[in-house]
Amino acid sequence: MTEPEVDLILYTTMGCHLCEQAEALLATVAVILSRELVIEAIDIAEDAELVERFGIRIPVLKRTVDEAELNWPFDAQQLLRFLLVLQAK
Repeated sequence: MTEPEVDLILYTTMGCHLCEQAEALLATVAVILSRELVIEAIDIAEDAELVERFGIRIPVLKRTVDEAELNWPFDAQQLLRFLLVLQAK
């Protein structure tokens, strides 16, 4: 069986309460879209380059289809618009 294609990358780190809020928002919006989202979470603490790039912006979502990024803070409406691109896949 092949792995499902990743829709989004979530740049995060342990103990990030904003990241937890973003994950909850993702779950809510996925229900609205009636679509299961395949999300790969990447802990930026593991990589100095990622810490430098995303350290003050996490959580950050990146669409794998076009590499567009959505930085925190975002609300359900902004997230929905960001994810609608995936519906065309």
